[in-house]
Amino acid sequence: MSKLTVGPYIASLKTGPAQVRDRHAFLSRARLRDEVPSVAGLPLVGLGGSCGKPAFLLPYLIRWTDENTLALESVATEFDCFVEYGAYPHLKLQGGGQEVAAVQDWSNMGMVFVRPGYERAEELLRRLRDVLAPQG
Repeated sequence: MSKLTVGPYIASLKTGPAQVRDRHAFLSRARLRDEVPSVAGLPLVGLGGSCGKPAFLLPYLIRWTDENTLALESVATEFDCFVEYGAYPHLKLQGGGQEVAAVQDWSNMGMVFVRPGYERAEELLRRLRDVLAPQG
């Protein structure tokens, strides 16, 4: 079990109130996105706009079906979570409802957002990558 190893990288992309108007500081931080890390073989492709969770690109598209939503719920149970179906499925911890992951399906890509400080983050990312892969 391990947290995501991209925490320091994510922190280096962010800034405080004193630098939000500093264009040169932004340009310096932007160069950090020229080479991005991967976790579980999945490239980091961005951050959640409201939550700041790192997003990882899946190597396939997701089209939600009864079968893969049941598989998602099974993974949630393994990690002591439940699935909340909003615009996208979110995995939330049973004890308190903290969000630890979200899976987004777009017409051109699928992404998994994972809370970097979650103790089982990398393991969860691997399980989601494997269980949501199209069968056949």
